[in-house]
Amino acid sequence: MVRIQAMAPSRPSVPPPCQDGVDPPSPRGRLTRLRGSDKLRRSRQPRAERPENAFEVNYMNRLSKTVLLLAVVLTAGYVTLAPALADDDGEARKAKILANLKLAYPQLEQLNPTMGEIKPSGFGGLDEGSFTMPGRGTQKFLVSSDDTKLYLIGDPIDVSKSAEEIAAELAKRAEAEAKKAAEMRKQLDEAISGGTVPVRGNPDASVTIVEFSDFQCPYCARGTQTMDQLLEKYPEDVKLVFKHFPLSFHPWAKPAAIAAHCAGLQKPEAFWTLHDNYFAKQKEITPQNVIEKTKEFLAGTGIDMEAWSECAENKESEAYKAAAAVVDGDMALGQKLGVSGTPGFFVNGEFVNGAQPLSAFEPLIAKAKQAGS
Repeated sequence: MVRIQAMAPSRPSVPPPCQDGVDPPSPRGRLTRLRGSDKLRRSRQPRAERPENAFEVNYMNRLSKTVLLLAVVLTAGYVTLAPALADDDGEARKAKILANLKLAYPQLEQLNPTMGEIKPSGFGGLDEGSFTMPGRGTQKFLVSSDDTKLYLIGDPIDVSKSAEEIAAELAKRAEAEAKKAAEMRKQLDEAISGGTVPVRGNPDASVTIVEFSDFQCPYCARGTQTMDQLLEKYPEDVKLVFKHFPLSFHPWAKPAAIAAHCAGLQKPEAFWTLHDNYFAKQKEITPQNVIEKTKEFLAGTGIDMEAWSECAENKESEAYKAAAAVVDGDMALGQKLGVSGTPGFFVNGEFVNGAQPLSAFEPLIAKAKQAGS
């Protein structure tokens, strides 16, 4: 019988679709996404100790990324191979290794990998090789000479730099990050300069947080609670700008986004009424009742419901098409800036990924205030 074993890799300190700043749940040894990253790791914690899944992605899409990302993350994972074949020529050896890899990672069957050359590695008792997945890159590995264990590896890390060289590299990175944040802020400022953009907080605040969010995403609802805390704690320093990012697998998110935009065209506070109700009552809303629920939420806002209905419901109307174009434009802007899941935030151009706590935003707010921007 073939045994599959894995050694847990070290966890990086960094935080995609609907997401927060925690790891998804996982049974022991199962591949999971790292916090705030498309990278994967093997979980060693019992399910009861881990929070609810933060990603609502198609299962096969998630599996299809797994092996490619192992090149970055699983520097110590290994597969125990079946005993070597008697006629262990090159092609037979490759076939055996590939069969064992597919047994260890069934998703490889869908990716049609091909084996590369296997040759001595320079490490005693180990050969090196790789397999390639069309359109997804190449994964390197080390395999023991007796074909009993295989290690998935990443590229080597240069650890030869001196303290002075490290300091210079960090300074260079900081400069590049500041330049990137400035460019992102410029693009965001241009995008939010219109009068119909939903804004909360002090319009003249020195710190602008642009949120890309999805009304159906539960982690966006959690992120909204953090935004409320920030606005309460920094009433003069922070303004929040909302941008729509309805994910395709959330069926009522886009209709809600269009409906909220249409309401905001008449009264900004009507947008925020829907914003708050959508997030607070997500479990009550379905694709079938989203419009009726929206009408309930709008009761008492004083907007012209007939005009709103023409904008939010009549897909043939110019008003509806214009509202849908705004939502699509928000999505395109987010994607251009690197947003791939929700929620995503930009604090004066610096990106915060996922539903993070207050403590993740406060250093960026302090930095922006100190810069006087």
